[in-house]
Amino acid sequence: MSEFLQTPIEFLKGVGPQRAEILRKEINIKTFGDLLDYYPFRYVDRSYYNKVSELPQSEGFVQLTGKIIRIEEVGLGKQRRLNVKFEDNTGIIDLVWFQGIKWVKPTLILNAVYQVYGKPKIFGNNYSIPHPEIIPIQQADPRKGLKAIYSSTEKLASKGLHSKGIEKLTSALVIQLNNHIPENISPEIIKELHLLPRETAIKQIHYPQNLDLAEAAKYRLKFEELFFLQLELLLRKQIALQKNKGNVFAEVGSIFMDFYEHHLPFPLTNAQKRVIREIRHDIKSGHHMNRLLQGDVGSGKTLVALLCMLMAVGNGYQAAIMAPTEILAQQHFETISDLVKNLPIKVQKLTGSVKKSARKVIHQELETGEAHILVGTHALLEDNVKFTKLGLVVIDEQHRFGVAQRSRLWGKSETPPHILVMTATPIPRTLAMTVYGDLDVSVIDELPPGRKPITTEHRFEGDRSRIFGFMRNEIAKGRQVYIVFPLINESESLDYHNLMEGYESVTRAFPRPQYHVSIVHGQMKPEAKDFEMRQFIEGHTQIMVATTVIEVGVNVPNASIMIIESAERFGLSQLHQLRGRVGRGSEKSYCILMTKDKLSKESKKRMATMVRTQDGFEIAEVDLELRGPGDIMGTQQSGILDLKIADLVKDNHLVVTAREKAREILQKDPNLELPENKIIRHKIISILKEKPNWSKIS
Repeated sequence: MSEFLQTPIEFLKGVGPQRAEILRKEINIKTFGDLLDYYPFRYVDRSYYNKVSELPQSEGFVQLTGKIIRIEEVGLGKQRRLNVKFEDNTGIIDLVWFQGIKWVKPTLILNAVYQVYGKPKIFGNNYSIPHPEIIPIQQADPRKGLKAIYSSTEKLASKGLHSKGIEKLTSALVIQLNNHIPENISPEIIKELHLLPRETAIKQIHYPQNLDLAEAAKYRLKFEELFFLQLELLLRKQIALQKNKGNVFAEVGSIFMDFYEHHLPFPLTNAQKRVIREIRHDIKSGHHMNRLLQGDVGSGKTLVALLCMLMAVGNGYQAAIMAPTEILAQQHFETISDLVKNLPIKVQKLTGSVKKSARKVIHQELETGEAHILVGTHALLEDNVKFTKLGLVVIDEQHRFGVAQRSRLWGKSETPPHILVMTATPIPRTLAMTVYGDLDVSVIDELPPGRKPITTEHRFEGDRSRIFGFMRNEIAKGRQVYIVFPLINESESLDYHNLMEGYESVTRAFPRPQYHVSIVHGQMKPEAKDFEMRQFIEGHTQIMVATTVIEVGVNVPNASIMIIESAERFGLSQLHQLRGRVGRGSEKSYCILMTKDKLSKESKKRMATMVRTQDGFEIAEVDLELRGPGDIMGTQQSGILDLKIADLVKDNHLVVTAREKAREILQKDPNLELPENKIIRHKIISILKEKPNWSKIS
């Protein structure tokens, strides 16, 4: 980066020490370069003045010129507002302020001519503009055309750094640009993709001459951001492959073959076989495996993971599987223990609730090699958990673990163990290649044979009695029912009240001794929760009223109905996970989404998507579109998604283009040593220097 761009922001005219400090704290702007990289989020066309009479036909923001004919304060206390009558030669409109009245009112002069900018609202038959931007016409910016609008904050605005204030600073900086912005993409790519030069793009993003140039500037800067992100991910993957040697599992081993030939619970699908071949290729290559396994709910990921762990054990190594919750760890422990009960394998479980005396035994068995497979939660990461020869770690629902946590697994073995990370939440392609771009990806895109589609219906409170009747019919056939409530936060008394009210309603409709109802929620003691779970799993209770603690880890093939209360409060991914708790047996299963009558547009789309499809990848695409990448991946993964201008949803085609271009360059020039890649190499080195080295684990 040039010295000009590294100049501290306080040295820009109009900033100074106080403003510099607030710019740093609020939006992380420390240098001239940071300010130039703080892009506007939209533009307004200031070349056209609307007329008051045109407002009914106008959409969005408008710009007017006219005079103030009346200024009055209306109401008292919190109801107080400033009402200003504003007139042009076609009509009159109200300008209204509900806040900042004591600052705004003294600046307004009767019969003076002003430029007004804002978004009209309609109340009854009357239009008004709340909190407009208003300046005397003689102070209006003489430049016509597009005007950039920047995000601001309350604290920034208090120092005069609202959108207009930020625009003033960028204006002062942009006019100083004179070959101060170095190019960071090769001329070949610029020519091939018809990109603007970088300095031109920076100028046009802040002060576009027209809409076409604004779009061209955005395209250039979005591509650049995505290109270097993809290049970084591919380089980290390449470096890891070269540097990190992996344990070699030379054979599949006799234990694997014994299980495969005599104890497999059902034939593997072609997708499972394909994934095992991909993993087998990794673990015998001598390179370290770092692979993401995606598979929809019920696609058989756990069985694939077990087969891989058996390969590790068969080659003289230990294996571990780490889950985000005790419930899921317990489910894995029971499933794996049952599957390998006829094999010479010892499986242990380590979670936060395991007593100290039992822990001591487990620690000893791990160090001596007596324990072959360890199932656990975050407890696996503790320093005193040591293995004699750890060869493979499986991380389930891996987006719930932070990178730093997962990197600690590397300290558990002299040669880093192979890593297989799994998720039952299908990840949209563009998100996978961005967040997990340095992993190899395997997908189980096929459900085991015999699994029937789940019928999903959207119902309202008025349908309650019919649904209870349907439940009675299914229970009479010997089936079981889940009823899930959205206890988003265990401390929310309203949620807890709704859960208990729902439980009482169900027990009234399904009284003892004919029916038995379990209840499970996060405020229960672990032993009480386990008892209720066990009662349902063993068929002693027909109905389980629960919170989302049953989202993962509960496997009851006899359960055929999933009723999700207040379904509008759940995200698509969670709804899909909950639906996956039924349909695990041979009987026809149902998922019923209960909502209030009035729904937002987004909630309606979520319900319609769930009713229409059971394809987890299609659901994930809609979820990405509705919620954005940060919410889907969770806070643990959000760092990589801090994009300044690109949008993984709207710019998905550009993600693919950037990935392919980065891959193409590295295939021809792995170390970026060719003359045409010199500037790309310079930029990527500066990026890698700024980040901690997580290339060991993803």
